[in-house]
Amino acid sequence: MKIIQVMKALSDETRLRILNLLFQGELCVCELEALLDINQSNASRHLSRLVNAKIIHYEKRAQYVYYRIEGDILIKYPFIREILDKELTKEGRCKADLGRLNQYLESGISCDDLKDGKLRFNF
Repeated sequence: MKIIQVMKALSDETRLRILNLLFQGELCVCELEALLDINQSNASRHLSRLVNAKIIHYEKRAQYVYYRIEGDILIKYPFIREILDKELTKEGRCKADLGRLNQYLESGISCDDLKDGKLRFNF
């Protein structure tokens, strides 16, 4: 059953934190790793679970992979939008993640800069 797969995918804090950031717009996997302070293996595992549940999808561009929330999922399961729009904004970790996202976006640096360690966050 599809709804069970979706609910299981939503049942993890890291996956909810990923969705919280992707709700703001498309991000590269390296951006998600830096913003959430998770390693590549951990990010890939969580992203795969969200892709398999068809909550997010990805697009490969050159050496980078970009993720975004699947628009139809928010129509099919409006409770997901409610969680992202209303509930996660109350969570301290998710608020901090959004603060780092804003800092990153304002910095104007790129994925290449992230890989070179040019932006550090205080976790």
